Amino acid sequence: MQEETKDDFKRELGLLDGTMLVVGSMIGSGIFIVSSDMVRQLGSAGWLIAMWVLTGTITVIAAVSYGELSALFPKAGGQYVYIKEAYGRLVGFLYGWSFFAVIQTGTIAAVGVAFSKFAAYLVPAFSDKNILYEIGSFQLNAAQIVSIVTIVFLSYLNSRGVKNSKTLQTVLTVIKILSLAALIIFGFFAAKAEVWDANWANAWSSQALDTSTGTWLPISGAALISGISAALVGSMFSSVAWEGVTFIAAEIKNPKRNVGLSLFLGTFIVSVIYILANIMYLSVVPLQEIATAESDRVAVVASQYIFGSIGTLIIAVMIMISTFACNNGLIMAGARVYYTMAQDGVFFKKAAKLNEAKVPAWSIWAQCIWASALCLTGKYGDLLDFVVIIVLIFYILTILGIFILRRKMPDAERSYKAFGYPVLPAIYIIVASAICLALLYTKTSTSGWGVLIMLLGIPVYYLTKSNIKK
Repeated sequence: MQEETKDDFKRELGLLDGTMLVVGSMIGSGIFIVSSDMVRQLGSAGWLIAMWVLTGTITVIAAVSYGELSALFPKAGGQYVYIKEAYGRLVGFLYGWSFFAVIQTGTIAAVGVAFSKFAAYLVPAFSDKNILYEIGSFQLNAAQIVSIVTIVFLSYLNSRGVKNSKTLQTVLTVIKILSLAALIIFGFFAAKAEVWDANWANAWSSQALDTSTGTWLPISGAALISGISAALVGSMFSSVAWEGVTFIAAEIKNPKRNVGLSLFLGTFIVSVIYILANIMYLSVVPLQEIATAESDRVAVVASQYIFGSIGTLIIAVMIMISTFACNNGLIMAGARVYYTMAQDGVFFKKAAKLNEAKVPAWSIWAQCIWASALCLTGKYGDLLDFVVIIVLIFYILTILGIFILRRKMPDAERSYKAFGYPVLPAIYIIVASAICLALLYTKTSTSGWGVLIMLLGIPVYYLTKSNIKK
C-alpha cells in the first residue's frame, strides 16, 4: 500500500469542513420520520427519549474512541484501514465488501428517494405514483428518476474536485442546522401544556400500538425486548455515517487533531439536536398522532401544528436540503474506501487512481451506478434492519481494534488516546453487542440476511486473491 504522502490528495478540508461532513452525513431524513415507529413500538414519551439518549450516548462514545485510530492512521480509507490493521486483510475486505454492497450505496439510494418523496410536495409530477414505464412486475416511476438524477449530479460534482463539494457540504449543513434549530425553537413556542402533560402522564408504561384496531397493548418480557430492538433500529439508523470523515483523512488539514475533534463535535451536535427535536415533538403533537402519522412523517404533523397549512411545504424544503447535503457527504466519503481497497489489491484496479482533480473519480462513478441500481429495485427501504446490524458489527470490531492495536503496536505514537479508555470503549462494545444479539433474536429474517450478505464476502475475497496471484 502506498504511503499517505504518495496519495497526492489535496489537504483542503479544515476542522469546520470535517465537522460539517459529520453532521451533514448523519442528518438525513431519519429524524423527521423514525420517531413515529419508535412510539408505536414502545408507546410512551419516556421510552422514546430514553432510546434517543442511549443512541446519542453510545454514538459519541464510539466517535471519541475512533479519534485514537484516526490519529494513528491519518490516511484515506479510515475505518477500512483501522479494521485491516487490527484483524488483517480478510476482515478488512469484509468491511469494504459490506460497505459497497449494502451500507453506503443502500443508504445513498434510500436518502435519494427520501429527497424525491418530499420534492413531490412541491412538484406533484415527481411522485412515486407517477409511473413512467412498466414491463411485467417492474415499474419505473418519477421519484426513482429524480433520485438517480440527484445522485448522478452529486457524483459529478464530487468528481470535479473536493473544493466545490466541500463548499456545498458546509453551506447546506449550516442551513440544515439552522432550519432544524428554528423548527425546534418555534415548536417550543407553540407547545401546549395539555399535550405535554398528556404525553408524559404514563411516561414509562411500555405498550405497543395495534395498527389494525388503533388500540395500545401492554408489553413486557420478550415483547418489550423486541419493541426496544425495533425502536433502536430507527434511532441507530439516523445516527450512522459519522465515520465518513475518517475516509477522507488524507484530505484533512492536521488530521491527527482535526479528524478526532470533528468526530466528537459532529456527533455531539447531532445527538443534542435529535434529543431536542423529539422533546419538541412531544410538546406539540399528541402521542397517538405521533404513532399514526401518515407515512410516519411526524415532522410534517409537528410542522402543521407549528406553522399551520404552510407547514407541509416548510418541512418538505427542509428535508430536501437535509437529504441533499447528507448524500453529498456520503458520496464524497464512500469513494475513498474503494480507492484504498484498490490500492491493497482487493477492488477494481481503476479505483486506485486519482483524476486530474486529485479525487478517486472511478470509485465515485462505480458507487453512483450501484446506488442508482438500488434506487430502481425499490427495495432499499427493506434494507434498514440489516444495514443497522452490519454497521454495528463493524463499529464493535473497530473499537475492539483499539485494544488489539495497543498490544500489537505498543510503541506507536498516539497523539490522541481514546477518551475514557478502557471503560468507555468497553461499555460501547457491551451495549452495541447486546443490541446486535437482540436484533438477531427479534428480527432474524432481516438482520440474518444482512449477516449472510456480509459473510458472502469471504468466498469473494479468496476468489479475488486467487485472480490477483494468477
